[in-house]
Amino acid sequence: MFDPVAFQIGPFAIRWYALFIVAGLMLAIFLAMREAPKKKILADDILDFILIAFPIAIIGARLYYVLFRLDYYSQHLGEIFAIWNGGLAIYGGLIAGAIVLYIFADRKLINTWDFLDIAAPSVMIAQSLGRWGNFFNQEAYGAAVDSLDYLPAFIRDQMYIDGAYRQPTFLYESIWNLVGFCLMFIFRRRLRGIRRGHITAFYLIWYGFGRMIIEGMRTDSLMFIGLRVSQWLSVVLIGLGIFIIIYQNRKKAPFYHTEEEN
Repeated sequence: MFDPVAFQIGPFAIRWYALFIVAGLMLAIFLAMREAPKKKILADDILDFILIAFPIAIIGARLYYVLFRLDYYSQHLGEIFAIWNGGLAIYGGLIAGAIVLYIFADRKLINTWDFLDIAAPSVMIAQSLGRWGNFFNQEAYGAAVDSLDYLPAFIRDQMYIDGAYRQPTFLYESIWNLVGFCLMFIFRRRLRGIRRGHITAFYLIWYGFGRMIIEGMRTDSLMFIGLRVSQWLSVVLIGLGIFIIIYQNRKKAPFYHTEEEN
């Protein structure tokens, strides 16, 4: 079983959870900066955006999580800021980040759809990598199962929690997001007929559908009026993605050029 603490620097414990979030962020920045010039967006604008959006997204992710567990945190106020123990809801981060992106793009006179289409694959691969932070924290898992013999030993052993093996839903979502990233990467470079905004729409539909299914397997979901909050939000994301495709098609938004055409 892995220790959630990767290493210690004096009194400070550096956790795997934090390292995977930072690694995902660095990879997302690298990919976005490579893609930005193709849309006539400065790489420096990507860095400026991240410096503003990342801390706000972390606050949004934590606030979202805390709000839906007020019954607990109202009795444990000192733990509200303990994000190193987990408890970041990705939907809260996405909502906060999207708001910052819209305001940032408007002020920088950058087309919002171009910015979103650059960000979407980067966010997807960062989410895929970030789920491994849940692995080390032994969270975001599913119901008890008899065995996990189909998995490598290091995953199987880490998923032995509270006297039983647990469905590694973190792994399912990580793989789902990785496949989604690969598809967006291919679509953006090879598929004809991709309009501005379509990559963003694909992200919303792909992530929303996968999260809706996988969330149903988890045992630690945030609940609201007896329902899983993330599943309701997933339905909203899927609907929004479909709406964007229809809207951009009717608007006759510009097509992207593939690498073959370039």
